Amino acid sequence: MLVEVVTDRGDGLLIEACLRDGQAQCPRCGQSSDRVHSRYRRRLADVPIAGRSVLLRLRIRRFFCDNRACPARTFAEQPAALAIPRARRTSGLRGLLLQVGLALAGRAGARLARRLGMPTSRDSLLRLLRELPHPDPGELTVLGVDDFALRRGHVYGTVVIDMLTRRPVDLLPDRETATLAAWLTNHPGVQVVCRDRAGGYAEAIRQGAPRAIQVADRWHLWRNLGEAVEKTVNAHRAQLTAAEPADPAACEAEIVAPPLVQPLPEKKIVVRMRERHAAVHQLRAQGLSKSAIGRQLGLHPATVRKIANAATVDELIVKTEQRAHLVDDYREHLHRRWNEGERNATALFREIAALGYPGGELAVQRYLRRFRHGRGHAPVPGPKPPTVREVTAWIMTHPDRLPTDDVDQLTRLRASAPELDRLTRHVRGFATMLIELTGQHLEQWITEVELDSLTPLASFARHLRRDQAAVHAGLTLSHNSGPVEGTINKIKMLKRQMFGRAGFDLLRIRVLHAH
Repeated sequence: MLVEVVTDRGDGLLIEACLRDGQAQCPRCGQSSDRVHSRYRRRLADVPIAGRSVLLRLRIRRFFCDNRACPARTFAEQPAALAIPRARRTSGLRGLLLQVGLALAGRAGARLARRLGMPTSRDSLLRLLRELPHPDPGELTVLGVDDFALRRGHVYGTVVIDMLTRRPVDLLPDRETATLAAWLTNHPGVQVVCRDRAGGYAEAIRQGAPRAIQVADRWHLWRNLGEAVEKTVNAHRAQLTAAEPADPAACEAEIVAPPLVQPLPEKKIVVRMRERHAAVHQLRAQGLSKSAIGRQLGLHPATVRKIANAATVDELIVKTEQRAHLVDDYREHLHRRWNEGERNATALFREIAALGYPGGELAVQRYLRRFRHGRGHAPVPGPKPPTVREVTAWIMTHPDRLPTDDVDQLTRLRASAPELDRLTRHVRGFATMLIELTGQHLEQWITEVELDSLTPLASFARHLRRDQAAVHAGLTLSHNSGPVEGTINKIKMLKRQMFGRAGFDLLRIRVLHAH
């Protein structure tokens, strides 16, 4: 290119130029020609210089095609190294705007480009993104699939990851079995697929890649086990108080103190739950279905199902009974000061507020109300029993990573509750398979758990048996869905950057070109 004139326009530079070659090739037949038909001006926006926009005004020649067999009578010379035909931007400027669009999308990208001397609109940036071709994934042998939320609770998609390169291969607009099966059919050669325990993906892999080995993700297995452990601990929550050591001083104080403390009446929610539990089970004994019970009692079907599945009402009110109270951490101080003769709730409130109590005075008054009958003594509060969540965390955590106090409490709990001791042994056996990849012991573990009386854990084991081949592969092979979960986190971040509102197509482009 020959630069003829450079003009400073104040807001940018105008460069007038022409092409040096004396001839050009016809794009139809490839024959060269030097006979000029006419000339015209072509305007191209170029990369900025020192933050100032640049406009190229090229003098383009149109040539005659001397090949009589060619359908084109004339053709225009093309600056192939500068821009593609009919483009209004140079290839360099187009590449820069693409990078800005991939990083910031429409509005934000347009604002930044304008500051950098590349004025454009958000629609132009999005148009450039939509014109990007999807990268060729090449030969795929090990894949990872999982779902992600386009609109949580309503619309979901599927992400497909190349587990060897840890790069996203494609995004599917839904999580239907047929969609993934068709995609796998179009990509033969897949040997291993890592997935969660969803049945839809398992069926899709069987249809689209029947020879592929399905690998159940270990993180999902551990999560499902944790849910079963929490249900099991909840079923034996009455044994949690037995794990607390006896305090001789507390026992002596309780003997000395007269038994004048009046128990508080049950909460309204507990009374209502007892009434509902009795009514639901009475109607079930009469042969009514759950839907009929819901219509008769005016309850949601899920509520009726939860109450009907609970053998005792204690299973339903455990969360209410164990609900933490703001005063709990200051009970020892309140009981001690009450026994010393301080009966003013306001004064006691001010004392514990100075110790860090975050609640209000009314809660303190309600708590002290139980001690006012007969001006009785407040019993020395015993140690607070661990919650279901705490015990579940102790069981699910490696013993070497537990604090000494938690290890001691778990040891006492296992000594006093045989069911929770067996539960801990089962969990640690599964953890050993998970860490050491010794899936050959899976059958023995499932059999032992199924024969045990721990119902929630046995249910977990039965579900493992239904998908035992994939679970065995997950506990034997080194593949896992870690890269898939990482990509899903990136998708969440991109949605927060407005790519979700821009549409699934732009989200797909951004994810596939993220690397």
